[in-house]
Amino acid sequence: MKGTKMFTLLGLMIVGSGALGSAEQATLLGGVTQLSGERKEQALTLLDTTLSQLATGDGPTYKAVYVTSVSSQVVAGTLYTYQVELDNGSDKKDCTVKIWTQPWLKENGTNIKIKCEGDDNELDRTW
Repeated sequence: MKGTKMFTLLGLMIVGSGALGSAEQATLLGGVTQLSGERKEQALTLLDTTLSQLATGDGPTYKAVYVTSVSSQVVAGTLYTYQVELDNGSDKKDCTVKIWTQPWLKENGTNIKIKCEGDDNELDRTW
């Protein structure tokens, strides 16, 4: 009996240490993860693509000038949050951009919200 408990405890310790070692790579469902490296580059590409798509519709034309931070959160899709300086051609503003993607949806699978400092309104578009 004592040997079985020891073996079980040892097994739990091994599994636990493996989970800790990969925690940096794992995404916790519902948890916010600051992005870096390749995942950050992919998120920045999504930002540029989504801003371009916004400009083709009835939305304003923005270009990301400087990105302060990028995070993601898994919530029935992925919610990316950017702290970014946006340029609309006439002025630059510090903004929070949120892009929620649900790539399995053929329609209304992307939502973008932009809230800039000093603006009362938030832009909110879905396609």
